[in-house]
Amino acid sequence: MGTEIAAISPSVLNLVWLGLFLALLVIELLTVGLTTIWFAAGALAALAANIAGADLIVQIIVFLVVSVALLILTRPWAEKYLNRKREKTNYEREIGRIILITETVDNLNQTGKSVLDGVEWTVRAKNDSKILEAGTRAKVADISGVKLIVEKCEEEK
Repeated sequence: MGTEIAAISPSVLNLVWLGLFLALLVIELLTVGLTTIWFAAGALAALAANIAGADLIVQIIVFLVVSVALLILTRPWAEKYLNRKREKTNYEREIGRIILITETVDNLNQTGKSVLDGVEWTVRAKNDSKILEAGTRAKVADISGVKLIVEKCEEEK
């Protein structure tokens, strides 16, 4: 196997690292989620190592070390300062809220409704065997599609 690795010419490796850099950059531009930018920088560092004459194993190590280091050291900062204006989605805002069941929740009969912020939702119990009667308080545990997944609220307010 060592002979195959040694047989890859530096110019081919330049193209491989450059291609990987560009592909990761395009993915980052399309997703804008700060997911691949760190690895694009790692590919650029590996390209520089190749140009400097390092062998493939060293290039791969440079790619991994730079990518992981940037991910660990800069992602928390980038998330904090670059996503400042990001608002929580309805999904994230509703988790943990207490609602009043307006129609009996019975997963087996596929019934259950509640109104949350003026919008009527289909409601299902987190546990299929639980039936929540109308007038019962429930806590939103999750959202699945357009259904609130709830569990009975033990604390009465």
